Amino acid sequence: MSRIRILPEAVANKIAAGEVVERPASVVKELLENALDGGAKTIRIEIESGGKRMIRVIDDGHGMTHDDALLAFERHATSKLRSADDLLSIATLGFRGEALPTIAAVSRLLLESRDAAEAEGTRIEFANGKLISVKPAGLPAGTTLSVADLFYSIPARRKFLKSDTTELGHIASLVTHYALANPDKQFVLSTPTLTIIDCPPVEKLADRVYQLFGRQALDELVEIPAVAAPFRSAITGPVLDPGRRKGHADQFRDSRRGRRFSALTAMEFIFL
Repeated sequence: MSRIRILPEAVANKIAAGEVVERPASVVKELLENALDGGAKTIRIEIESGGKRMIRVIDDGHGMTHDDALLAFERHATSKLRSADDLLSIATLGFRGEALPTIAAVSRLLLESRDAAEAEGTRIEFANGKLISVKPAGLPAGTTLSVADLFYSIPARRKFLKSDTTELGHIASLVTHYALANPDKQFVLSTPTLTIIDCPPVEKLADRVYQLFGRQALDELVEIPAVAAPFRSAITGPVLDPGRRKGHADQFRDSRRGRRFSALTAMEFIFL
């Protein structure tokens, strides 16, 4: 009898999910990058119980047709690559086509999407990697992805998640990074009781820093001149002044809730 067997698809998908989804922040990252790649100008992230109970990402991007919405849950299905040559000139945040099927394999996932050119949208529901329903729906243009009960079918993975506050902190740090990198987009991060981040679009990175960290952090930045070599293109922008860093510089406080989230890496190097 052969000792080597091909794993059932459901088992393989759960193993693959471990490479993409480590914690709720991993889900937010994948969905947020999909929204940016989809041309979204406004991205809203709603979190419950640190992302363990619910993660909802709402965008006003291109949206998907009925066929594309279904195809998006096939492994390695992507709109971002056509051939191996495209790997040499990737201009998107995601390209592997693994995010949605792997997230669906370890959660209850609901996708609602409408292409702006279509009269109606599509609502698709998955649970534990299994397709539950596909229905037409009256929806605004764009995409909403709701991920509930992360790792509910894998208790061993779920028990290694940290407290709600810690997991929310990882999500807040992640959204902060993407908001800094995309000042022309609107980012909103909220829980049922609190809006943590609300950044309308701005023209200058300095304005985005002010939105996220306040006047003191903006005053502590130092503008660096454009430097070309050894880089392919010139780099310019502000960096955190090391002479003014303090012991608490790696945290910022939201006085509305009295909690701290790590923000040091987001402030270490901020380039335009």
